[in-house]
Amino acid sequence: MLITLFVMIILLILGITFLMGKGSSLIAGFNTMSEEEKAEIDERRLLKFMGKIMFALAGSVVFWLVGEWLEIELIFYVGLMIFVGIIFFMLIYTNKGKRFKRE
Repeated sequence: MLITLFVMIILLILGITFLMGKGSSLIAGFNTMSEEEKAEIDERRLLKFMGKIMFALAGSVVFWLVGEWLEIELIFYVGLMIFVGIIFFMLIYTNKGKRFKRE
């Protein structure tokens, strides 16, 4: 249970950091782009989106904690499905279209 709580706290800290407009080097793929490619990306908008995703992931981890606390595996698995669903949504949303390109 402590490890799960630690994961939730890390996700919350990342969410706050991203919403403050910092930590772009922590986003996989963005930190490996060349300066020219980074110039084409609206970094502030990307960080805001990633901050919201981190809060959503932290919210799904609450299900894990409740499931462990009440010893009901179904609640844990619901949280796990939500977590995986958020990850899939994030990957598809960020990689399809030009949502984070500068206009």
